[in-house]
Amino acid sequence: MNRDLTMHDVIVAGIAVASGIAAALLLHVVLKWLAVRADRTRWSGDDVIVHALRALAPWATITGGAAVAASVLPLNARVGRNVTMTLTAVLIMAATLTAARIVAGLVQALAQSKSGVAGSATIFVNITRVVVLAMGFLVVLETLGVSIAPLLTALGVGGLAVALALQDTLANLFAGVHILASRTVQPGDYIRLSSGEEGYVVDINWRNTVVRQLSNNLVIIPNTKLSGTNMTNFHRPDQQMTLNVQVGVGYDSDLDHVERVTTEVVESVMADIDGGLPDHEPAVRFHTFGDSRISFTVILGVGEFSDQYRIKHEFIKRLHRRYRAEGISVPAPTRTIAVKQGELPIPHQRSATEPPTTAPTHGSPPV
Repeated sequence: MNRDLTMHDVIVAGIAVASGIAAALLLHVVLKWLAVRADRTRWSGDDVIVHALRALAPWATITGGAAVAASVLPLNARVGRNVTMTLTAVLIMAATLTAARIVAGLVQALAQSKSGVAGSATIFVNITRVVVLAMGFLVVLETLGVSIAPLLTALGVGGLAVALALQDTLANLFAGVHILASRTVQPGDYIRLSSGEEGYVVDINWRNTVVRQLSNNLVIIPNTKLSGTNMTNFHRPDQQMTLNVQVGVGYDSDLDHVERVTTEVVESVMADIDGGLPDHEPAVRFHTFGDSRISFTVILGVGEFSDQYRIKHEFIKRLHRRYRAEGISVPAPTRTIAVKQGELPIPHQRSATEPPTTAPTHGSPPV
């Protein structure tokens, strides 16, 4: 524009900026109220969206007010173009940060809903956040008039050198992606490696897998080792599992009575103890005539791996109490050793009045 700046232009620009600031404050109050309502819902995705919009909406309204103010001022073409590009870049950057926060939060909420634990697979969260930020950064450069084609070419050539220098890191990254994509291990699963490490999977990030043992210690396992070793997952395909307890009774026991009493104890434990499966069908299987007892296996049902210790503890207590009440004996291991006398003569036991005999020596006549 070639006209001079007037008081009317200043007033209109000031009103536009003030309107943007007032709208930002109003949106802040409204979104704060929505955040309180979102906390009361069961879905965590609305919390992520509302909290992300609380950062974007004020910046967007203030930027819009500044854009309106710049449009009414008598700026020349070059200054107006620079102001427009700057405001657009700021708005795009704010939108990019908000989108990255929303997408990463939704991915984390999805991971938590699938695993049922507080931890999450941060490898997917980090990848989605980096991808969204990179796309927004390229859009900002294009908006500012910077050609991104040479930049993409340089990134392609430099990416090859970086890949060669970070082979181990990239191997762990792709191993973690493969583990999560194949759904062999998810956060919240209880696993046991052939090397002996075991525990609950807390997180799978871009380099390693964090496992929390029952002793509440953390074990850090590289993703390449996790994907290249034999592993037992106690939560796949179902976290419910069976628990075998070995028991033995005396040979004088009525086995039908033993089976009936044991079944009743199993049913009571399954119904009363947290972690038991009330619909589990008790099973008692006799299998061995031992040295001092008839051995059998009792099969219990537990909700998940860590429940087995509590269930086994209570079952043994109740079974021992019930066996004592029913007169069922659980004998201790015993062994009888029979010594058979051989053909060798038993040495003669000399009486006190019998004179001792002296063995003849070589070359002397017997006495």
